[in-house]
This record gives sequence, structure tokens and C-alpha cells, in this order.
Amino acid sequence: MTRHWTAPAILFLIIAIVGLVGTWTYNIQAILQQNDFLGDWFANGPAVGSLTMDLLIMAVAACAFIVIEGRRLGMRHLWAYIVFSGLTAIAFTFPLFLANRARRLHEISQESVVAAE
Repeated sequence: MTRHWTAPAILFLIIAIVGLVGTWTYNIQAILQQNDFLGDWFANGPAVGSLTMDLLIMAVAACAFIVIEGRRLGMRHLWAYIVFSGLTAIAFTFPLFLANRARRLHEISQESVVAAE
């Protein structure tokens, strides 16, 4: 379980958990108040529209990075990060990917040390 958990991996995992709790606190509040979540998000003026566009572009860039970097490192199940970002939050899945990326980089470095011996 603790294999390849480096300091960066743990940091990104903590950020992922904060992202999940932070976003879902508001999601649950919206559900309990029976708000039109998407309607509220897109209909509250230019500032919210700017924030929405900012987050949308960031999410697309993060998804592209997940696929490109994940393939480069030979990581599996990359599709799950993208699918779950729509079900949970990109604020959770992107740091989670970064945590697993840090673990994979550490694993690769350990493999090269063993191969060099």
C-alpha cells in the first residue's frame, strides 16, 4: 500500500481529498436546496461566466495532460480520471492523477536503479 508514496505523491493526494471535500460540500448543499445546479452556474452574470470558462479550459487542459503524460509513462486506466472528473470534480481527479504520476515516476526511477545494478 505504501509502495512508491513519495512526498509529492502524498501532497497531491491531500490536495485531491481537499478538492473532493471542498467541491462536494457545495454540491450537496445545492442538491439539498433543490437548486438547478447548472442553471445557477451559467446564469449569474459575466463574472460567473468568466470563472466557468476559466475552469472549463483548465479542465480540458488537465484531461489532455492526463492522457498524454499517462500514456508516456505507461499508466493504465487513464479514462477513469476523465470520467470521474465529471462525476466528482476535476479538483479531485487531477491531483489524484498527479499523485499516481509521482508514484509512477518513483517506480520508474527504482526500476532503473535495479537494472543498473
